[in-house]
Amino acid sequence: MIVVGLTGGIASGKSFIGDLMRRRGVAVIDADQLARDVVRRGTEGFDEVIRAFPEVLLGGEIDRPALARIIFSDPEKRRRLEGIVHPRVHAEFLRQKALHADDPLVVYEVPLLFERGLEKEMDAVIVVDVPEEIQRERLLRRSGLSAEEAGQRIKSQLSREEKLSRADFILSGLLTEEETDQALDSLLPKILKGVKTRKGGDA
Repeated sequence: MIVVGLTGGIASGKSFIGDLMRRRGVAVIDADQLARDVVRRGTEGFDEVIRAFPEVLLGGEIDRPALARIIFSDPEKRRRLEGIVHPRVHAEFLRQKALHADDPLVVYEVPLLFERGLEKEMDAVIVVDVPEEIQRERLLRRSGLSAEEAGQRIKSQLSREEKLSRADFILSGLLTEEETDQALDSLLPKILKGVKTRKGGDA
């Protein structure tokens, strides 16, 4: 099994590319979905979040917009939430990866891949790249955030330049669906061949 990280800045187009990979039959594990799952009502993660942030309990559920406003305005509180969520997400990723042990390729779609040091667990990393001004425009259009809040979320992640410098492969997040499919037609065989060669497999 080859495990490839799929990352990029917020609103860069990771999910779009992940969906196109799923259509091809590639197993894609979505870290954002895992992060929601591990703090669902009834889980230990939910209980810990509410103990740490009781003010976000609304109607028996976590008020996610309220929690986001808190953590993106206070780095210490953000680290506290990450300490609850990230270990559980990682454990669930490992569990799901094991379920795909017979698959030739598994993709882990994860926004904070480099920030969490997860590149060490990947055989290769794809970075989805768009200019910061496009990130900002997309984020404002889809989220209802203020310009200040959008800026906070972009700045909370590793810089575009740093991500690109650490990528094994780069995909533009500005392409149409057809263009992205064509790019994947070219990229996926390179990944499979290149990683196998690097691991000492068949060239």
